[in-house]
Amino acid sequence: MKILLLGIIALAVSAPANADTLDVYGLWLTQAKDAHIKVTDCGDGTPCGALVWVDPMIAEAGIDARNANTSLRARPLVGVPIVWGYARGKEKWKSGRIYNPEDSKTFKSSMRLQENGTLKVKGCIGPLCITNIWTPLPKPHDEINSEKRGSQMNITTD
Repeated sequence: MKILLLGIIALAVSAPANADTLDVYGLWLTQAKDAHIKVTDCGDGTPCGALVWVDPMIAEAGIDARNANTSLRARPLVGVPIVWGYARGKEKWKSGRIYNPEDSKTFKSSMRLQENGTLKVKGCIGPLCITNIWTPLPKPHDEINSEKRGSQMNITTD
């Protein structure tokens, strides 16, 4: 009985805590280091993320010029929804969507916070997936104060 109890305790201690792997909120630098994504609560307890900075050297005049929807091609890239629609999984956010402004494609997505503090973001078309690792960025003072007031992001995709 003692061995079983010790085994259960060891498993519980070694397993990642759900709250930790699901805590994806914050400001992130993309793997290509050409954009910052701010991930906040959509208002329903799930994460939503939007572009808050894009490298001016790669942005086509700072607009969503390649969007398949021609009526959205003139919208500024800053503020464009990048991740949304996730469902809470056991150890990750799953069944979400991720938008790539570089090719105007939207992919199925999942994400989880890694033990080292980076964010593992996966985008898939069918069985083919690409994984990117986003790095946390420090929060500016005004963002910390805004979070204390309980700001939320509302994402619309059209």
